[in-house]
Amino acid sequence: MSSSPGPVSTRSRLGALWAAVREIVIVVVLALALATIVRVFLVQAFVIPSGSMENTLLIGDRVLVSKLTTRFGEVQRGDVVVFADPGSWLGPVPPGPGGVRGAVSDALQFVGVLPDDSEGHLIKRVIGLPGDRVACCDPEGRLTVNGVAVDEGALLKPGVAASAEPFDVTVPDGSLWVMGDNRPNSGDSRVHGAVPESDVAGRAFVVVWPPGRWGLIERPDVYEQVPAAPGAGQ
Repeated sequence: MSSSPGPVSTRSRLGALWAAVREIVIVVVLALALATIVRVFLVQAFVIPSGSMENTLLIGDRVLVSKLTTRFGEVQRGDVVVFADPGSWLGPVPPGPGGVRGAVSDALQFVGVLPDDSEGHLIKRVIGLPGDRVACCDPEGRLTVNGVAVDEGALLKPGVAASAEPFDVTVPDGSLWVMGDNRPNSGDSRVHGAVPESDVAGRAFVVVWPPGRWGLIERPDVYEQVPAAPGAGQ
């Protein structure tokens, strides 16, 4: 005749169960804390919301953005950057899902488990740095920076011009001149003006989703011959 487990055995099982639950909670909290640190200081994921960067980036692409560029590095011409709406680029942003679903989604985006849905952010290519003179177009239809023509043929969406609207601007101090690679479908600095450097979240450096689109977002060399702006570094 078998005997039933006694109080000591029951307490041991409950103690082991509690220890296992406690370890799982600690691991989850540490993982979320690490994910939050990575998101805030190192890397953040964003979803491409529009076709303004085609064909470099397509709607629905998910990119990783390095925040080290803005914290310890320097944004350069040709970089693809994500930046917060300076105030009027996007117009009214429709509200996201409310209630518990919205709160959970916001929390998961904050810790980096879900990619940022890009509300309130834009992604463009840096064309001009502070002090640069950016103009379009030269007799061959090319954009110029500090008087040097830039051949953007490999960057722009096939069939589009450097700009349908002529312009000639000097980028203000502390700002960047940004444009989309799909120029006819990009509301960029030509419409809204330069972007404050302080609004830049970081540099997009890789497409991670969908799998068939995986690849590095490299800085093109077409801007290497552009001289520094007059007075730069003084």
